[in-house]
Amino acid sequence: MARDINLGRGLDQIFQPRSIAVIGASTDPSKTGGRPVHLLKKHGYAGAILPVNPKADEVQGLTAYASVADLPQVPDLALIAVPGAGALEAARACAERGVPAAIVLSAGFAEQGSEGAARQLELRAIADNSGMRVLGPNCLGTVSVPEKAIGTFSVALENEMPAQGPVAIVSQSGNVGSLAMKMLGRGGAGISRFIASGNECDVDIADAIAWMAGDAATRVILVCMETCRDAARLTLALDIARAAGKPVFVLKMGASDVGKAAAMSHTGGLAGADQVFDAVFARHGAVRVKSLEMLVQMGSAAAALGDRTVSANPSVSVIAASGGFGIMMADAAEEHGLTLNRTGDAAIEQIKAVLPLASAVNPVDATAQMSANPETFGALLSAVAGDNANEVVCIMMALGLEVPRLRDTYLAALDAARAAHPDQVFVACVAGPDDALQILNAKGILTFPTIDAMMEGVSHLGRLTAEKGKDAGGARDIATAPLDRGSVATEADAKRVLSAAGIGFPEEVVVTSADAAGQAADRLALPVAMKILSADIQHKSDIGGVELGIVGADDAAAAYARIMTAAATHAPDARIDGVLVAPMITGGTELIVGTTTDPIFGPVVMVGLGGIFAEVFRDTALQPAPVSLEDAQEMLRSLKCFALLDGARGRPRADVDAAAQAIVALSEFAARHADDVAEIDINPLLVRDQGLGAIALDALIIPHQTQTSEAAE
Repeated sequence: MARDINLGRGLDQIFQPRSIAVIGASTDPSKTGGRPVHLLKKHGYAGAILPVNPKADEVQGLTAYASVADLPQVPDLALIAVPGAGALEAARACAERGVPAAIVLSAGFAEQGSEGAARQLELRAIADNSGMRVLGPNCLGTVSVPEKAIGTFSVALENEMPAQGPVAIVSQSGNVGSLAMKMLGRGGAGISRFIASGNECDVDIADAIAWMAGDAATRVILVCMETCRDAARLTLALDIARAAGKPVFVLKMGASDVGKAAAMSHTGGLAGADQVFDAVFARHGAVRVKSLEMLVQMGSAAAALGDRTVSANPSVSVIAASGGFGIMMADAAEEHGLTLNRTGDAAIEQIKAVLPLASAVNPVDATAQMSANPETFGALLSAVAGDNANEVVCIMMALGLEVPRLRDTYLAALDAARAAHPDQVFVACVAGPDDALQILNAKGILTFPTIDAMMEGVSHLGRLTAEKGKDAGGARDIATAPLDRGSVATEADAKRVLSAAGIGFPEEVVVTSADAAGQAADRLALPVAMKILSADIQHKSDIGGVELGIVGADDAAAAYARIMTAAATHAPDARIDGVLVAPMITGGTELIVGTTTDPIFGPVVMVGLGGIFAEVFRDTALQPAPVSLEDAQEMLRSLKCFALLDGARGRPRADVDAAAQAIVALSEFAARHADDVAEIDINPLLVRDQGLGAIALDALIIPHQTQTSEAAE
C-alpha cells in the first residue's frame, strides 16, 4: 500500500508549517486549547497563528474565526483541541478545506473503550479518504525548535524553548517524551524535533523516524516506544535511518509481563516478546537502552561525538584520581564488554615523569595530586591520549568541576587534549553542574553521571558501529507458499518435509507390525528408539508411547506390542499411523532449534542448549526469520554454551557451520510457510565433531489451526 511505501509523507507541514490553525483555541492560556496559542506567541513562531473559536472574536490578542471554513487561508497545520466527538467534526472540516496535516490533541478515542475506538476508525477514514496526515489522537503533539513551530500543550515549554541542537525525540508516550526533552535540555545536547504520536490512527513512529532520517536539523534519533503496530513499517524506517547515517537509540517499554499488559491497555496495541524486539532492533541498526536516563545520556553522547565513531570493540584507557575509582571503572568496563589495554611504554614514561608515584598501568591512578596540583591533569591527559593503543579515554572527574579552583584548569586541559587529538574520544564521568556539562558537550567531550553509565554508554556506541555494518537483508525475500496441514500431522511427516528443506535426519523406518519392527531394528544395527505415530497424540511419552534403547528383533517386536497396548489403553480413539523406529545416535552437543510466531514480527527462529537442560538453563538466541548464514553463526556465538561447541577443556570442536546451516534452512522454511506453520521444534539437533555435520533427532511442526484449537481447549 502507498501508506507503507511513503514513510514520512506529508510531515513537512507538521514539522515546518508556515501557518497554524488552533481549533478550539481558548482565551485562557492554561487550557489545552489556549496553551498552543500562548506558547507559539511566547516563543516567537514567525508564521500565521489562526485561532478558531465560534464564541470569541479575539483569542489572546489574535483575530479569531468561527470555523475552519472562515479562515482567510488554508493553514499548513491544524491543531485540534476540542473533545472527541467535536474533534471528528473538526477533522472533517479540515479535510474538506484541504488542510494537509492535523494534530488531534484531544482524548476520547481508542484508549477509552469501544465507543472511542469507533470514533478513531472514523478519524482514520477521514485521513485515508482525504490524504490529510493526522497525528494522534490523544497525543502531546510536536515541537520543531529551529522554526519555533509548536503543536503541543506540554508544560516542558512553560518557561523556555529547548536549545536548538541535533537530537530528535520520537515518542508514543507524550509525558515520557516530554520529560526526555526537558532532561536533554539540562544536559546541553540541544533539540531539533519532538513528536508524541499517541494513538497513531495515521501518523506513527515509523513515519517520524523516516522523516527525521532526511531532516538536515537532526543527527540523532531517540525513540520512546510502547508497542509496534506495523512491523514492516518500523523496520523499514530503521533501515532508512541507518542508510542516512542517523543513529537511533530506542527505549522499548513493556519488557515485564506487567509492563506489557499496561502497554496494551494504554495504546490498544500488541506487545511482542521482549527478546524479539531486541533482535529486531539489532538487525536494523538501532541500539536498545533500558532506561529513560540512559536514552537521554546516549542522545547527549552521540550529539557530542559528532562525526567520530567508537569501534565495535573499543579499547579504553582509564584515568582516575584514586585507586578505588580506577578499580570500579575497570570492573564496569569488563561488565560492559570493553577492553582495557596495557598502557604503552612511551605513555608510562610520560606519566612517571609527571607523577612518579602514580600507577601508570591501565587504569591510571593519578592519586590525590590530580586535585592538589591540578596542572598535572593536563600532562596526564596528554600522555594517555597520545597512546595509540587506546581509542577511548575515560576520565573520572568526580566533583572536580564543582570546585572553582579546579574547574577552569580541568576544562582547559580537556580542551587542549581535544584539540591535539581530534579523532580521540574523551568521556568524562561527571554529574554537574549543568553549565559545565553544556561546555563539555559543546567541545565534543562525552559526559555520563556515573561510572556504570559511562561504560555502558561507550559500549552502546560500539554496538551502534557494529549494527551499522550488518546487512538487514540476509535471505529477506522469501515468497510464502501453502503447506498442507495433513502433510505434517506426525513426527515422521514433519521430518520428511524438514528433510526436503535441507535439515539432516538419520534413516528412520515407519512400521505397522511387530515383525516389521524387528526387521527395522536389525537393519539399523544400533540401539533404536520406537515412538507411536499419531496426529492425535502430542505427548507420546505420557501414555507409554515411547521405548528407548531397544536392541535386536525380539526386543523391538516386544516393544511394538507394548506401545500399541499403551495407545489402546490411554488413547483408544486416536488414529494410529504406526510406530517410528529410529537409531539412537550419541556423541556431540545437543542443541534445541525451533521457530515460533511472534504476533508482531511473524516467524522467529531460536537456538539454544538442547536436550534435558533446555528448560533449565534457558540459554537461547533468536532472530526474526529468515536469517542469513552470518546471522545464524552469530546466534550460535552469542550462546553461553558456545564454549561447548568451540572445543572447551579439550573437547573436539563441533561442526558449527553445519549447525548454522540447519538454522538457516529452518528459518527459511518457517518464513516460506508463515501462513500455515505456528511453531517448529527440533530437540535435539545433535552437532557432531567438525566435518561430521549436524543431525536432527526429533521434530514437531504445529500448524496455526492446531495451535488455535489447543488454546481454545
